[in-house]
Parts: sequence; C-alpha cells; structure tokens
Amino acid sequence: MQIEDTPLSGVKILTPRRFGDHRGFFCESWNRQTMAAHGLTYEFVQDNHSFSTQVGTLRGLHFQAPPHAQDKLVRCGRGRLFDVAVDIRRGSPTYGQWVGVELSFENGKQLLVPAGFLHGFVTREPETEIIYKCTDVYAPDTEGAVRFDDADIGIDWGLGGRDPVLSEKDAAAQGLAALDSPFTWQGGAP
Repeated sequence: MQIEDTPLSGVKILTPRRFGDHRGFFCESWNRQTMAAHGLTYEFVQDNHSFSTQVGTLRGLHFQAPPHAQDKLVRCGRGRLFDVAVDIRRGSPTYGQWVGVELSFENGKQLLVPAGFLHGFVTREPETEIIYKCTDVYAPDTEGAVRFDDADIGIDWGLGGRDPVLSEKDAAAQGLAALDSPFTWQGGAP
C-alpha cells in the first residue's frame, strides 16, 4: 500500500497494490493491521455505494457534525471522478483550503477524508460508481453542506464552463462564510 500525505493534515491518498494476471486483478483496499502500522486506526462501520449516470454529476460539499462525524475512505469502483476535501476545522492554518485527486477504476487510488473536512466529488465519465467507508452511520439530523462553487474556497472542478448536475439540496447549500463549523483544529502539524 502506498500512502501519500497531502497539503491538508490528515487527508491522505492511498494506492493499494494490485496483483494481476490474465483474469484481472486483486487488491486489498483496506487492511486494519497494515493501516495501524502507518498510524491509521479507523473503525469503519458503514459502506456506501453511489452511482451517477451523467458526466458532471456533482455531489457535495457535505459533512456530518459530532457526535456522528464521519471519517471516509473513498474509491472509484467504475469510471472516473474528481474527489475533493476542504478543511473546515476552526483555527486550522489551512481552514477553507482544499485538495483534490482524480480517482478512477484504472488508477485504483483512494482518498482518506477525516472528520473536520467537507467532502465532494464530480464525475468525469458516465456511469461512475463511488464506494466509500465511513466511521459512523448516516445521521441526517447532523448533516451539513457548503456550496460547491463558493468563491471563498475556489475549487476548480474542471467543468469547462458546463453547469454541474446537482441535487436541490446541494444547489441550495450555504456559503463557507455562513458556516458555524462544529469542528476545531487540535493543533500540531497543519
């Protein structure tokens, strides 16, 4: 397993090793023992699977507040997507900053998004599947969202001037300036 740090503390790119032959490949997308050896001690309790039919389907930017905050491990099961994490930990030196990575069936990369970060993605191919593990169950009374196109964040979604395919909820999300973040930076490395 290759584990890469990103400019946002705690957000990591994990690339499992694939073992392939004429039939296809096998890989371990998560192994608790291997991850613990790298200081990653997450206890996942729910797996989610999302399917988007159209290119440019944008889901996010979402979070769940404590006591149901979620760490997520995100991968692409089919197709290709651009996955984004945004720091919303009050007091963090990287508050409002984002990192994005292309996840695809071909590259096998995964994005580890800890609690305290917004999460969102946009599809780059039709019929794209995203699969992700969460450390807490879905709790709709604790969910929140920030607008995908908030100028204070400035994410380049790579839409090339096209309008994204959005849910009504995502289209009506608040801006970052209006967010009273339930997360606080605990110090240490940014």
